[in-house]
Amino acid sequence: MVGEFRRAPVLVPLDGAGGLWSAELGGIRWICAFTDEAALARFAVAQGTTEEEAAWEYRTVLGARLLDVVVPAVAGPAGVALDVGSERPMLFPPVKGIVPDEAAVDGEDEARHE
Repeated sequence: MVGEFRRAPVLVPLDGAGGLWSAELGGIRWICAFTDEAALARFAVAQGTTEEEAAWEYRTVLGARLLDVVVPAVAGPAGVALDVGSERPMLFPPVKGIVPDEAAVDGEDEARHE
């Protein structure tokens, strides 16, 4: 699944300041991404947006760019939440093998001991 996500273009909604829409949960900043406009619109409606307003602005980004560039640029632990609120959501947490080692939370203890 990680390989497929890395190759796929996904839609990332923009927040009010023009940045990528994200939410914090459990000490991790989750960047929300969607596989298509219908999934994004369903999420927008679930957030209290009317169906007429559900056409949120978004950027199309390759999954690899989110994991390799955006996640490491976030201050603190970050991952990607794909199709939140859908029947088949997927999380890409900040762990080795998904994000670069320097952004992975499972490498923190090892780095502290070196």
